[in-house]
Amino acid sequence: MLREPSVDSSGSRFTPLVVLELTSDAKEEAIAWLLSRIRDREQNGGAELLVEQLGPGVGAEEKENPNMFLVGASVQRLLCGAESLGLFKEYNDGSMRAFTYANKHNFKDFTGDGDSFLSTAECQCIIKHELDTLRARDETHVPGYAQAKLYPGKSIIRRLLSKGILIQMFPLHEKEELKRLCFSWYKKVKLSLQPLDDIRHYYGEGQALYFGFLEYFTFALLPMALIGLPYYLFDWENYDKYIVFAVFNVIWCTVILELWKRHSASLAYRWGTLCMKKAFEEPRPGFHGVLGFNPVTGREEPIYPTSKRHLRIYLVSLPFVLVCLYLSLYVMMIYFQMEGWALSVYDEDPTFWTEILLFIPSVIYAVVIEAMNLIYRYAAEFLTNWENHRLESSYQNHLVLKVLVFNFFNCFASLFYIAFVMQDMALLRHSLATLLITSQILNQFMEAFLPYWLQRRRNKKMIRKVQKRRILEGKELPLPEQVRLEADMSTYLGTFDDYLELFLLFGYVSLFSCVFPLAAVLVVLNNITEVYSDAFKMCQVFKRPFSDPAANIGVWQLAFEAMSVIAVVTNCALIGLSPQVRAYFPESDTQLILWIVAIEHGLLAFKFILTFLIPDVPKYIQNELARLEFESLEAFKKKKQLHGGKCWKPRSSARSSEEDRSACRY
Repeated sequence: MLREPSVDSSGSRFTPLVVLELTSDAKEEAIAWLLSRIRDREQNGGAELLVEQLGPGVGAEEKENPNMFLVGASVQRLLCGAESLGLFKEYNDGSMRAFTYANKHNFKDFTGDGDSFLSTAECQCIIKHELDTLRARDETHVPGYAQAKLYPGKSIIRRLLSKGILIQMFPLHEKEELKRLCFSWYKKVKLSLQPLDDIRHYYGEGQALYFGFLEYFTFALLPMALIGLPYYLFDWENYDKYIVFAVFNVIWCTVILELWKRHSASLAYRWGTLCMKKAFEEPRPGFHGVLGFNPVTGREEPIYPTSKRHLRIYLVSLPFVLVCLYLSLYVMMIYFQMEGWALSVYDEDPTFWTEILLFIPSVIYAVVIEAMNLIYRYAAEFLTNWENHRLESSYQNHLVLKVLVFNFFNCFASLFYIAFVMQDMALLRHSLATLLITSQILNQFMEAFLPYWLQRRRNKKMIRKVQKRRILEGKELPLPEQVRLEADMSTYLGTFDDYLELFLLFGYVSLFSCVFPLAAVLVVLNNITEVYSDAFKMCQVFKRPFSDPAANIGVWQLAFEAMSVIAVVTNCALIGLSPQVRAYFPESDTQLILWIVAIEHGLLAFKFILTFLIPDVPKYIQNELARLEFESLEAFKKKKQLHGGKCWKPRSSARSSEEDRSACRY
């Protein structure tokens, strides 16, 4: 468990799992109202959770936020929450089934009262779900805040977040379990796979799938790296010979994505998320509009016209993206002017220093690209917020689309221009190498060294404060100080930036690595360091994120598949530019183009046929899911027959004890 148990105002002892931090000047009546709703029984519209205020920490002379609260739950409440959330757990026969409280003893590893049946990440996810679904009843506003309007069915936590009354809600780290994970994950250098099951157990399926994809991508690059290294080292300065590597790229980028879908399905089935029903999406905290009626939920909620949102997208967001693409194109032309100037200086005086000067324009351009990507990211987030999307999934899809379009154009436009307009393969190789190496160095600095340095400063400040009070024993921080230390940590914003980085690396490798075969080797080395730096950040720099019960990598699968289609077209075009191929068509460029287009269409057809032939879900998993569905239907038929053809409904009287009868309320 996490730490020593805390005591709720009712006298119940519980393990603190989640922290709620309200503003330091929050109104007393609002705090009392929120705590009463959290503690109230579920049948009365409450969350039926346990909560206590965090005690004062050391350094009383310093200003500390007194409005921090620890939230937990009883074992029975967590088990009922697991059922309402639809968690899948391993059954006694080895299959993955939706957990039900009535059949809890039929699930593997359920012993005693089940206090160790759920992982800490699952418990925290359940508490978050219960808090998110805590809804207003007949209140018209948050007590003490007339401007924070409420209406029946409105999510209380989302309203408090949108009005700035609730600063943050985050899960606590479990220190002993975290130490074990750190040791097995990144603190010892080893030639073995990542502990994906342990990562999933501590952080949830979403994080585990990201690290699983990072590991898979790294291993998938090994054949290309093993071919590319000798290809690069031995007498391959003749760029005409890249045709073999281009053909390999076309096949490689098609096969690995199809095999990943199967591997992803296997992981999701093993973790119980493959068939987990997606929760009904509530409106985002920042969503606003005129109060109306939702015909699906039967509740009042803000309504915003779709036509207005489309006007904002097509009349503001789209033109802004186009202007940004134009600016990126303008910067690219400046880069080519700098390249021309550096080349002219070298031609006039070919010395060591002027040879170094040849790399300066590409390095500057790579730094500018990273800066433009960062600035555009903030602008894209602002615009997507302003578009006022109702659902978080819609918000994420529009944000991903904006960011991918700009990043793709910003990072690869110069390479396409060099390859197909200038048709200078030597310059393409030089530019690709410089852009790839510079971007990797910048990313490692921004993602690893800078966060590490900032977090060390925070840790030292907190430890000095505790030592000043002389209450630090060994290296263990007291609970109040540990909570406040975690509250000051950076918030993990999800896997968006991590997948985006892998997407761009996949593009560098699949699009143009045939002219720079060492690209795969560099990306493999980058991914190895990425595993350790990302693991360190997750364990030491960021707050613990809530578990995300994901079944796949979501919209990023489509992004990578779109990149693979572009890779087929690009590599076919590069093959067409090869003098070896052009030698077969000495008199007619038109005939060459027609042949290349025909080959490209044939490869795309092969790619889509391969997608159809390779099932996304392995056969043994399909059989297992079909068996479970058959057993479920047969059990339903038997129950229907036993009850005279009437629909059977489980009743609480079937439970074995009075405690079980009061544990779950429907």
